Parts: sequence; structure tokens; C-alpha cells
Amino acid sequence: MISLITGITMLFSVWLTGCKDQEVTPDEVKYEPVLVDKTNATKLYMHYMPWFQSKDFSGLWGSHWRMANSNPDNIDGEGKRDIAAHYYPLIGPYDSADPDVIEYHLLLMKYAGIDGVLIDWYGTHKALDYHVNFANSDALVSKLDTIGLGFGIVYEEYTVEAVATRKNITEVEAAQQDIEFLETDYFTRDQYISINDRPLLLTFGPRYFRDADDWTEIFSITEEKPLFLPLWGHDYYVGSNGGGEFSWVDFNTDMRDLDNFYSTYKDGLLVGSACPGFDDYYKEGGWGEGYGYLSHRGGQTLEDQLAKAAEYNLDYVQLVTWNDFGEGTMIEPTDEFGFQFLESIQNFSGVTYGVEELELVHQYYSKRKESKGNEGAMEKLDEAFLHLSELRPEKASEIINQL
Repeated sequence: MISLITGITMLFSVWLTGCKDQEVTPDEVKYEPVLVDKTNATKLYMHYMPWFQSKDFSGLWGSHWRMANSNPDNIDGEGKRDIAAHYYPLIGPYDSADPDVIEYHLLLMKYAGIDGVLIDWYGTHKALDYHVNFANSDALVSKLDTIGLGFGIVYEEYTVEAVATRKNITEVEAAQQDIEFLETDYFTRDQYISINDRPLLLTFGPRYFRDADDWTEIFSITEEKPLFLPLWGHDYYVGSNGGGEFSWVDFNTDMRDLDNFYSTYKDGLLVGSACPGFDDYYKEGGWGEGYGYLSHRGGQTLEDQLAKAAEYNLDYVQLVTWNDFGEGTMIEPTDEFGFQFLESIQNFSGVTYGVEELELVHQYYSKRKESKGNEGAMEKLDEAFLHLSELRPEKASEIINQL
């Protein structure tokens, strides 16, 4: 009997070893995220800034929290750091590479019915702080497939001027290297936003390449041109390379510029916009005179601009912006507005979720930060994250409230 048991044990051991040899690796497993149900078919894309650095994560305060004369090391009587903004993030100033922050941001977007992020992208080159932004963008992209959001790129092509000077290449070559990366890496990902089977690529401008022939040369290296959209009023600069335009901030409270764009533009794909307000810190921060002012009107500005998009039955709307605190266009929760802007977006998108789920995501983030070094708690929070990403907020709440 003993020998029989021993034999069975040995056979089981051999079988188990064989299974391990054939074990499916994480790279071979395709995670299928649970998507949010929406009653509104309009695709909502959030413009996202990946440029923030904090001392606790990166070892320094980045320029977008400081500008020329703010010092986040200074803390006032209310516990707030001195940052270059009129508004204060609900979680305080943060680092764009922090995985906890990325999870927090993307989960909030998911429960608001946002379909994807449009990343303000400075290219791939190591010049100035461009490569930090590139690395932060990559960190964001790495989380998207788990949570179930798409992404696209808004190319800040003016960066090629500084790159060309520092790397002794031409501006066109610098842009071609950026586009080559996009085509071989980002465009091939399942999460990348495609429209009519073409990857969507926006450019904020263009501000440097204002000759259509330059864009023809830049895209000559691609096997297939992306669906390329310049800023509204800028399609002349890209010529036949362009496939439409996207709107941005309308500083008029009557939205006359948006009205005109939505009613008259017929030359390609139209991506509309909705903005909560504009109140930049550039003059106070020593970064110039500023660009203008659009009152948030207690949340009514965003409500009106979303209603305008609905009036024209737009297929695509870019939300301007998630986190440009320097310009005061942030939709991300703040001390001043709380979750108000996201609640407006929830109402527009037609999700079944409300402020309770948004508050739960914030609670999850806070527990993450409180539990650093507590291995048991972090394992529980990993489980809570899975519940949140797979739209089981009740189960996530049970776990979080036990910690």
C-alpha cells in the first residue's frame, strides 16, 4: 500500500511539473475588461496632461506645479501646498507616473462613462522634459487595458524644434521618429482609438509645421496614414493629410464659436469639445500674460457645452481637460468643485452610476496611500481594484470599509 501511494504521488508530481512547463504566461492571457453601459452613443474622450511630478514620487516638484514662483514645499494653515493654480486637486498635487494616481484617474473616468483618453503627447525624444512626459504617458497606457478605456494621441509637434537643435537632426526627421513609434507601438494596440479603421491622431495646432508638404513628408514613412485632425481653423496647414478638425475652448458664454463650427464644418471628421471653464495662472505664476477667462459659472458652463454637443448630435466629444490645473480647465475633482463636473458627465453619458461610486474611488485611492507598507491591506486593495474595474462597486466597498 505504501509503495502504491508513493507511486501515485510520483505520477502526480510528474503531471504537475508538465502542467507548469506548459503554463500560460501573463503575456499570453488577453484580459477582457468589463465596459460601462451608456444610454448616450456619443463617444467621450478626455484630454489628459501627463506632465506632473511630485517630490514624494519623483524626487522633485515639476514645473507645472511650480511655474516661475510657486513652491509646493510651502504649506498653508489649511494644509494646502503652494501650487501654480487657482484650484486644488482633491488628492493634492501628485505625480503623473504614480500608479495609484493613474488608477484613481482612470476609474473615475470609467464610472463617468468616458470612453478613452486623448493624451497631450510631447513625443519620444530625450530633450527638456519631453521624455519624462513620454514615460508618464506610457505608464498611463499600461493601465488602460485593465480598466477598459481607449486612448489616442494629441501630438505637440512644436517640440521638434528643440529636439532638432539638441540631436543634430532635422525637424522633419524628429517628427518622423515620433510617428514611427506611434505606428509600430501605440497604433497597433487594441486600446488605441480607431475611426473608420484608421488610428486617430490629433495635433494641437499645428504650431511648427505650417506647410502641408512637411506633413506629406512626415507621413511618407507610414504604411497607412492615420486619421489626422488639426485644431479648428488649422486644416489649411496640413492640406490633404488632414481628415477633419477638433474644437477647443470657446471663450464666449453664448458658445457662438462652437455653434459656428458645428453648423458649418463639412470637410471631414468633426470632434467637438466641452469645457468647464478657463482661469489660467500664467500671469500670477510668471509664465506670461495668460490667454483669457471663461467663468465656470458654478458648473453651468460645462452643462451648457454638453447640451450644445447634444443639440448637434455629435458622434465625438473631447472633454477639455482632465487636469490642466495651470489653465483652470480641470474636470478632475477639486476642493472647489468636488465631483460636480464628473456628475454632469455621468448625466450626459447615461451611466447608471452617481456620486457614490466616484466617492468610493476616492476612498479607494486614500486607502492605498494610507496602507503603504501594510502587505495584507495592499492585497485586499488589489482585490478591491479588480472589483472596481469590473464594475462591482458594492463588493469593493465591503473590502475598503473593512480596512
